[in-house]
Amino acid sequence: MTTCPCCGFKFHGLLSSGCKQCGARAIGEPLPRPSHELPSYGRALILAVSGSLAVLIFVVQTITAFFQRASDSYGFWSWVAAGETAAWRLKWISIPVLLATIFIGRKLYRSVLEQPKRFCGVKHARNGLLATSIVTLLIALLIGVTVPARLQQRRLAKDAAMRAQAYTIERALFEYRLKYQTFPADIKTLQQRIPDPDGSLAAALRNIDPAAYEPSADFAVVATEKSRTLRGAVIRKTSLASPTDDTPPGGLSFTTYVLRLPGEDKITGTDDDWINRDGMIMKLSDVAKGGVGRSVSAGALQP
Repeated sequence: MTTCPCCGFKFHGLLSSGCKQCGARAIGEPLPRPSHELPSYGRALILAVSGSLAVLIFVVQTITAFFQRASDSYGFWSWVAAGETAAWRLKWISIPVLLATIFIGRKLYRSVLEQPKRFCGVKHARNGLLATSIVTLLIALLIGVTVPARLQQRRLAKDAAMRAQAYTIERALFEYRLKYQTFPADIKTLQQRIPDPDGSLAAALRNIDPAAYEPSADFAVVATEKSRTLRGAVIRKTSLASPTDDTPPGGLSFTTYVLRLPGEDKITGTDDDWINRDGMIMKLSDVAKGGVGRSVSAGALQP
């Protein structure tokens, strides 16, 4: 393959016969190659710079994360925690870039080893490739050791969100009982009669199945309260009852309730549901293991 020095066209043949593109011809013998050629350091420099940048970026991110944590301790584990934070910040960018750098760097390093007369700086090339590999492994290791803790934090965050929803409904039920002296007969009545200026109650009740709410009455408590109220007094007629009284017909008021809340799948009747029994909020799995002191009604536990 001959390259024309005039136009750069590549063709098979001798330049003495003329370039097939521009027609230029050689007017003499080609110059002899120099007796001594200096090797190139470009490939070794690329590997050294890439390794140095990888180390520098990771160190800077670790130092930044350390001071952002505002920790009073400068011990080893404080720096490890800062490195974990830096690794998670760099995971989506650094890992793909570093893996591509290692893949290309191995080819460059192999070419430097195979052609020592053309390329120099084997030591610097090796150190640069090693630094890139160490940073990649360190980021992967720091991410890997924190995955269980991250999953635990994610689970706790989801549990906290479910408890917040349950406590919002519990607060509304408590206000309802203070106002009407009973729990509502159905969950829709709760939303209709309790003020909800910020919409938090509506959001908490959005995925609640009306059949998942089961109010009930403790007859012993009701009988005791009625006997204390009516002892020594004249029994009033039903027509004279308070207009704010939500007591069901027959004078029976709901004193307990069981509410089943859908879990992460937003579907009632699955294993990730939550149970709210008189303000005691627990996972259905914990209830099945005996985590609640009082047993929940069978109708509330069956999917």
